[in-house]
Amino acid sequence: MAKTLELQFGTEFGKTGRISVDNPKEPIDEEAVKQAMEQIITAEVFTTASGKFVAAKGARVIDRNVTEYELV
Repeated sequence: MAKTLELQFGTEFGKTGRISVDNPKEPIDEEAVKQAMEQIITAEVFTTASGKFVAAKGARVIDRNVTEYELV
């Protein structure tokens, strides 16, 4: 079972940019996530094809289960 925290940002060209964090510490501290997102925006360290991050849009935890089958 793999979990990922996905941070969603509004970009300067009106699109959505995302950053994924594997195996986030749980429970998720919403205030800490919001604060971290604001720091990422202020630092302007990420640039996407849709421009710089300008707003925090949301965050979500994605929980994924993978079952592998050997086909011999």
